[in-house]
Amino acid sequence: TVFNSLNHDMTLAEFKFIWYMEYSHRMWGRVVGLAYILPAAYFWHRGWLSRPLKGCVLALCGLVCFQGLLGWYMVKSGLEEKPDSYDIPRVSQYRLAAHLGSALVLYSASLWTGLSLLLPQHKLPETHQLLRLRQYAHGTTALIFLTALSGAFVAGLDAGLVYNSFPKMGERWIPDDLLAFSPLLRNIFENPTTVQFDHRILGIASVTAVTALYLFSRKIPLPHRTRMAVTSLLAVACVQ
Repeated sequence: TVFNSLNHDMTLAEFKFIWYMEYSHRMWGRVVGLAYILPAAYFWHRGWLSRPLKGCVLALCGLVCFQGLLGWYMVKSGLEEKPDSYDIPRVSQYRLAAHLGSALVLYSASLWTGLSLLLPQHKLPETHQLLRLRQYAHGTTALIFLTALSGAFVAGLDAGLVYNSFPKMGERWIPDDLLAFSPLLRNIFENPTTVQFDHRILGIASVTAVTALYLFSRKIPLPHRTRMAVTSLLAVACVQ
């Protein structure tokens, strides 16, 4: 289907290139799965895991397997025949967002678990400012996660090809076809213009939130490790 609709002039060498990219991704995913499951089984057998850590290990291994299942489910959507559609064959943007979201959760949970084991927890006095900083950090995390998921919708719909100017989209701040689909809610997930517009707004909001978090953290006495983490977050947000 893809060959007839889009890549009818592709050579065998060009096909092999994208085939090996997909094959390498699948093999790397399986290596990652083994990197979780085999050490987990060994440590469990040797009795090196505490009861709470066993729960974490089971959850992480389950997430790895779920991630692989989501990957298969996503790719399957791009191979389905759609005789009533003349659109370019592509995977479902919903399944792509789920696959990316699951990967982010897995990575974040793995990092959190690893750092919790490697680094001692700071015992800080629960001041009002510290509580506000923690709440704001959680909100910023959710905003960044939402921004990343919106990027999956941009990729799934090729929405990045619609407008390539910034900060305006073409000649306008708000494009004419922003709400072209009906019902209205469809635009958020299926209208390439709206998807790109939302991703831009969320990206700007994320950088603003990270900057505000950094400035607020400067007013609070924090351990060196925490201050370095907040500064690194701002630096990575600017690079991104």
